[in-house]
Amino acid sequence: MREVVLDTETTGLDPALGHRVVEIGCVELVNHVPSGRSLQLYINPDREMPADAFEVHGLSDAFLADKPRFHEVVGEVLGFLGDSPLVIHNAGFDLRFLNAELAALDLPPIATARAIDTVQLARAKYPGAPASLDALCRRFAIDASARGKHGALLGAELLAEVYLELIGGRQPDLTLDAAADAGGEAAASRPLRPPRPHAPSPAELAAHEAFIAREIKAPIWRRP
Repeated sequence: MREVVLDTETTGLDPALGHRVVEIGCVELVNHVPSGRSLQLYINPDREMPADAFEVHGLSDAFLADKPRFHEVVGEVLGFLGDSPLVIHNAGFDLRFLNAELAALDLPPIATARAIDTVQLARAKYPGAPASLDALCRRFAIDASARGKHGALLGAELLAEVYLELIGGRQPDLTLDAAADAGGEAAASRPLRPPRPHAPSPAELAAHEAFIAREIKAPIWRRP
């Protein structure tokens, strides 16, 4: 089973206000485990970077000036995503931006039904607890020390680890399988015991007959 963990960085919070995607980071999972394939693209948004956005991700106008525009990389992005489920933290935010970019190119949107929203997973599993990516990394003891500034690829890599923990941890069957195997080996090593006799002895039969005669008058199973 293939899934893609996806994160983006943007110039702001709302594409309706003209904000754009400036970085896309993707990590491929196969059977919930990173395959080693990833995608990272920086994108020139053709607009100035607001100071508050720069403080979050550190991507400056000068750094992005020679990067490709979204229309130049959209084929690479869609090719990597394929038709796989998308694991996204706060999926509505990232999909809103990506679909705005796709709409500007008259391309069909990414269906929200494809998204596995890890914020929703975290809130369902830990009601009332913080559900930010940083908070979940702390909960699961995932090293996020390299995340001084937000970056889409690093965010996707951390989210891949968080996602595995949210769905039960790495190889959740391993402990159970090991215990079952150990139990099977232990059972195979025990000596076979002969079956215990369960038929009543003559003395037990006589005691039973005496009890019936004393306590039950004309039992129904003996009536003609």
